[in-house]
Amino acid sequence: MVFVFDLIEFSSIYKLDIKICTFVTIQDKNLTGCMQKDIEITLLPHQVEQVEAINQKLEEALKIPQKRIHGFEILKRSIDARSRKVIYRLQIKVYIDEIPQVEIHEVNYQNVSNAKPVLIIGAGPAGLFAALQCIENGLKPIIIERGKDVKQRRRDLAAINKQGVVNTESNYCYGEGGAGTYSDGKLYTRSNKRGDINKVLQVFVDHGAEKDIIVDARPHIGTNKLPHIITSIKDTILNAGGEVMFDSQMTDILIEFGKIKGIEINFEDKLHADNIILATGHSARDVYELLHSKNILIEAKPFALGVRIEHPQQIIDSAQYHCDTRSEFLPPAYYSLVEQVGARGVFSFCMCPGGIIAPCATGENEIVVNGWSPSKRNNPYANSGTVVQVTLNDVLGYDPLRMLNFQSEIEKLAFEAGGGNLVAPAQRMMDFVNNKLSIDLPKNSYLPGTKSVMLDNILPAFVSDSLKSALPLFGKKIKGYYTNEAILVGVESRTSSPVRIPRDKETYQHPQIKGLYPCAEGAGYAGGIVSAAIDGINCANAILNAK
Repeated sequence: MVFVFDLIEFSSIYKLDIKICTFVTIQDKNLTGCMQKDIEITLLPHQVEQVEAINQKLEEALKIPQKRIHGFEILKRSIDARSRKVIYRLQIKVYIDEIPQVEIHEVNYQNVSNAKPVLIIGAGPAGLFAALQCIENGLKPIIIERGKDVKQRRRDLAAINKQGVVNTESNYCYGEGGAGTYSDGKLYTRSNKRGDINKVLQVFVDHGAEKDIIVDARPHIGTNKLPHIITSIKDTILNAGGEVMFDSQMTDILIEFGKIKGIEINFEDKLHADNIILATGHSARDVYELLHSKNILIEAKPFALGVRIEHPQQIIDSAQYHCDTRSEFLPPAYYSLVEQVGARGVFSFCMCPGGIIAPCATGENEIVVNGWSPSKRNNPYANSGTVVQVTLNDVLGYDPLRMLNFQSEIEKLAFEAGGGNLVAPAQRMMDFVNNKLSIDLPKNSYLPGTKSVMLDNILPAFVSDSLKSALPLFGKKIKGYYTNEAILVGVESRTSSPVRIPRDKETYQHPQIKGLYPCAEGAGYAGGIVSAAIDGINCANAILNAK
């Protein structure tokens, strides 16, 4: 986000002056000559969109007249609500005595119609970004997606919400864009060392996202906007000669002498290639079962299990912003909570300000909940997954699918407790902690409906006990959090994959199968849109570099 001033003075003489300036960030107190300087300023919420207010702050901080400031670029923007006066912190690059060179970002994807094919299983963030990187690398991506495209998928989601009917091949998890398309589009990640986060964000901007996601500390696109962006990314892949196949389930992997030869689709058609990027997401249980049946090494993996907790957004706003009514210049407030209860971590996950609780089952007779927010985050509720660590010692045995089976059993219990049609079991927060059946439930955002039950009858004792210890402690961190106005909706069980598909740290290939690249969340190596996208890019690069 670059702001340029005095473009009228951009004469040939001025250009010559720029050429002899030193284009580096310096710390000179005298600030003489043409230069760029990085600086942090603070603004009140109502000032953050005012260029004049930013200029005035820069003038005061740099102790130079405004006429010497010819532009600035916002590098990062975040809210600081630690004190009673809520402020924005802006990291800014200031251009002093020089005109900023506004960069126009453009990627010309080469045509790869006749290039070497790479099969990419799954059209989620990992698969889509792997495909784009394949094109950059001169490889032809062929995406195989079991679900439907964005438009057709929307009808199946309506049936889930209104009728409680799950299409096992087209739902919140399966289909174009994967789980992220219709469940929020939060882009916050800690994966700084895994790859180029800005590259991922720039791709989203190039395909229709707001430029703010590049500078905001907690970037967010919104479920209402993501489908159009995902479709645009698909069009880029197709226009470059890649292929995308919907309604195409991988039903077998073709292997000869420890090397990938291709896949079978829908139990009949075969596609041949030397490399497969397996980017199926963490809910494609049949893929794990397929690998296990073919004696391809997979491993049980710890995950987390709990509930989705929803509050009136006003409670969270009031606590986080220290006010009775949130300023119109501040977004709905979020929170991030963690507590150690004995040897277990209890933590909030995928917090959705102004959001909605969604039914995310992928099979029949199971309840799985998740959350999402529209771009404006203007719904009256705030929800967050609140989960407890489940370790390998909690589920005895040596079966690599034992954690997956345990996860599935809990989801089926939740379905039975709700009584069908995706009605979810629920309980008021303080009632849950005090072992009381809720007489009634607060109004909430979960469209298929909720039923008052004792969640202790669904959750394992170690999960229930850990939550009961943590929730009052969370209430001490956020005023008003521990309240019977909050509802616990079960179950939040798909926080991460309960199975890991091993791969070499250097080559990204499966240790047994040459040409098989386990990727992102489904393989146990990512957790969220950005980290999954980065892993997809890394897998595509690994194919290019393979010997």
